[in-house]
Amino acid sequence: MEPLSENAAPVDLATLEEIRQVKYRYLRCVDLKLWDELAAVFTPDATVDYGTQVYGKPLKLDGRDAIIGFLRKNLGPTMITVHRAGQPEITVDGDSAEGIWSFEDTVIATEFKVVITGAAFYRDRYQRGEDGRWRIAHTGYVRTYEAMMSLDDLPSFRITAQLGEPRDEKTDRADTVVQ
Repeated sequence: MEPLSENAAPVDLATLEEIRQVKYRYLRCVDLKLWDELAAVFTPDATVDYGTQVYGKPLKLDGRDAIIGFLRKNLGPTMITVHRAGQPEITVDGDSAEGIWSFEDTVIATEFKVVITGAAFYRDRYQRGEDGRWRIAHTGYVRTYEAMMSLDDLPSFRITAQLGEPRDEKTDRADTVVQ
């Protein structure tokens, strides 16, 4: 992204907020596993380039259906995720926009007894559709760091609440404990 020149047109603050909202919706839907709602944030031909090393190489996907299919398959109920993004730098050019976002994430893979944490800078492209809604045309990042630890190294680690887990009404605690 290039810095704005002195002659740059003023930016519509409502447009910036709409773009922020689509990014925040993306993160929320991933963490809450709202796959149908997540599909609505992408253009049909969207691409992703996740710079994680968990799969041994960066992950590249083409098309909204491939993106949602991958996330649905690989971030199921045994994967607890938390994504935070902020400090957006957004430039708008008509019906297209670019953004850079600082982000941090935590993934708890309960089935594999692993916690992954990391940080990166997302680089996104956005497109305004014929319906006037902004969508993600591309999102991707290269990690500034990624760390992994075994839950076996943390014998006192317990998950006391988890999305979708039944609750014990007497204790108001989740029934699941990862050991």
